[in-house]
Amino acid sequence: MRVVVFVLIFSTILFFLSAGKAPHVVIDSPSEKHLKNVRQLTFGGDNAEAYFSPDGKSLTFQSNYKKWNLSCDQIFVMKINEVKDSSYTPKKISTGDGRTTCSYFMPDGKHVLYASTHKSAKACPATGDLHAGGKYLWNIFDSFDIFIADLKGNITKQLTDTIGYDAEAVLSPKGDKILFTSTRGGDLDLWTMNIDGTNPKQVTNVLGYDGGGFFSADGKKIVFRASRPKTEAEIKEYKDFLVKGLVAPVAMEIFTCNVDGSNLTQVTHLGKANWAPYFLPNQNKIIFSSNHKAEKGYNFQLYTVRLDGTDLEQITFESVFNSFAMFSPDGKALVFSSNRLNGGTRDTNVFLAEWVD
Repeated sequence: MRVVVFVLIFSTILFFLSAGKAPHVVIDSPSEKHLKNVRQLTFGGDNAEAYFSPDGKSLTFQSNYKKWNLSCDQIFVMKINEVKDSSYTPKKISTGDGRTTCSYFMPDGKHVLYASTHKSAKACPATGDLHAGGKYLWNIFDSFDIFIADLKGNITKQLTDTIGYDAEAVLSPKGDKILFTSTRGGDLDLWTMNIDGTNPKQVTNVLGYDGGGFFSADGKKIVFRASRPKTEAEIKEYKDFLVKGLVAPVAMEIFTCNVDGSNLTQVTHLGKANWAPYFLPNQNKIIFSSNHKAEKGYNFQLYTVRLDGTDLEQITFESVFNSFAMFSPDGKALVFSSNRLNGGTRDTNVFLAEWVD
């Protein structure tokens, strides 16, 4: 019966695609038992890091969709219940200049914080060769600073203005602190600051890339991804890349710590790239993306694991990329980015699903 339903849904998709619109339909996979009523919310380009508003009715995310006249990532806000098909265009709230990343709603639901390079230059910063020496690389632009904008796109406050990379900012559920990654201390470490940008405090101080952090629901713990170069050659390579504004995210594990940096604990020991972690609503588990099972490196699936590293469970099985998972404020829904249903392209879209324990 599930096969028949899938065929009918797939036929409907083809009909809408031939008419120029991708539909807002539900496609569930029998193997993904924790995901129900999976719905596609974007329909082209690279769309990632979609995070809920405090009321759970909107999402803020970044996209480089060329049909929206974008040269590189910009920040958007979508109202979930307004998405019916690919004709929906969300509201762009970044300036349109420079490159942006990592947006997150402020406690009032009327403002969004995000990182941008627009004060350095209007043009998108050049990425360079991101496969130099056979390594897959990420840019760590030192022109990134963190800003707050209202839902009309007006910047209301600049939170950081130090030399170096300041990005990957998220808000504590308590509404009192912002967590972000910065090179202001000479390495890629986690920092916190008050929501007005004051009182910055360093959280991590071990050599390696500490990033993509999130608070637990009670605001007491942090989960994040981290690289930990050990050998002399690994340390030299890491430092050489960092000087060039680059990092090789091919060997990362999931860590937790208290908000002040104490009780630093490595959760996963899987090898390869484990990243984009987020606490489950019960705070006893973490959902994250990993390619540790991949033969060639690029097959990222979502997994959950207990905080002590036990009870590893694979959550997604469709397509070769699933990441950036976040739970709704009530814990009933999961938003994530995936390559599924992209028609054989490299597009990454935002999906929403009901979470089934």
